[in-house]
This record gives sequence, C-alpha cells and structure tokens, in this order.
Amino acid sequence: QVQLVESGGGLVQAGGSLRLSCAASGRTSSSYTWGWFRQAPGKEREFVAGMLRSLGTPTYYANSVKGRFTISADNAPNTVDLQMNNLKPEDTAVYYCAAAPKIFAPATLAGYEYWGQGTRVTVSS
Repeated sequence: QVQLVESGGGLVQAGGSLRLSCAASGRTSSSYTWGWFRQAPGKEREFVAGMLRSLGTPTYYANSVKGRFTISADNAPNTVDLQMNNLKPEDTAVYYCAAAPKIFAPATLAGYEYWGQGTRVTVSS
C-alpha cells in the first residue's frame, strides 16, 4: 500500500510561485505513473501534469499550465514535486497528487490507484 501526502499549498499573489511536494510512503518503483490534478469549486477534477517515472522520465502538461509548471522527481527519494510559476487566479484549486504502479497516459484520471488528500492553492489577483 502506498500513501501520498501533499504539501506546499498556500496563498500567493498573481505572478507568484509555489512549489508543491508529494511524498510517497511505501515501496514505489521506476514503473510508476505520477500525476498532479486539481479541482476548483464547482468543477471536475482536471489533469495538470504527469510523468512516467521510467527510462527517460517523460513529462506531460495540460495546455493551461505548459511553460509555467514543471513536474520533477529529483529532489528526494519517493517525492514528486510541482513547481508552479507565474500563477494566475484561475490556478486556484485543491491540488492532488496521484500514482499508480503501471505505465499509462498520465492524464487518465481513472488509471490512478493512489491519491493524496489534497493541498489548497489560492491565487489572488
């Protein structure tokens, strides 16, 4: 069993930056798919960024965050980060980390087996 815990959310002004971290307890391997999703009030959960933690570690982004957000897995073992720059008020949401012990298209919400509890990001204008 893998448990995911997100951290790093908070309140920031438009144009600012935040770094979210997702720490996994339990055993993970390079054959995992990792994703960050977000859910704004009254809206469905949507894909933000994902990575296939395997050879080459390709990354994927939603068009709305491409060029502003970066997903990475370099800072600590079993940790996946989301660096968010040039934040906009429309980025306000609860952000969730997700993982699954298989390789698939990271934007596929239904493919994930493990979810964190979420961390709130609020961007003021």
